[in-house]
Amino acid sequence: ETANAPIFGINTAGQVTEWNRMVANITGYSKAEAVGKDLVSNFISEKYKDSVSKVLQEALDGQETANFEFPLFTKEFERKIQIL
Repeated sequence: ETANAPIFGINTAGQVTEWNRMVANITGYSKAEAVGKDLVSNFISEKYKDSVSKVLQEALDGQETANFEFPLFTKEFERKIQIL
């Protein structure tokens, strides 16, 4: 919770399990609002859902991806880019 970087976690089903203060500040969604929700379905726009799903599945399979631009969307539907 004290990290200065946005940190989120998902389980193997793609549901948010961790959502720190920084990612809450960036998106406007509190940890309580995010945890348990499907990350891609709820926080990624249609345009990026396939590519984000692919990268997340590869990560769950143990494959690293460097410098992937991860587009999160705020409550106001603003696009915020995070580097994964």
